[in-house]
Amino acid sequence: MTTLPPPNMKQANPNSVEKKVYDVVEKYKDNIPVTNDRYRLAYNLVKYLQGEADIPEILVKSTKIELINISGVELAIKLNVDLEKIKSN
Repeated sequence: MTTLPPPNMKQANPNSVEKKVYDVVEKYKDNIPVTNDRYRLAYNLVKYLQGEADIPEILVKSTKIELINISGVELAIKLNVDLEKIKSN
């Protein structure tokens, strides 16, 4: 049996909103150790910026991410600050 190589992935545009949001969430990888939790949060934050999801305070709770050394409220405050920077650009 042979193993196929993984498919080639096209790199995201570094100026896209999606890439910026995923980079913001990746900043907190020490506080959100599970990769899938970070991806789920980032996806929902992108939807929030598009007007299709709840505010970060609610998303931190509803996505049920595992947090280490930070409370959900603190993370939501930091995410709001980071998202405002993305919105202003």
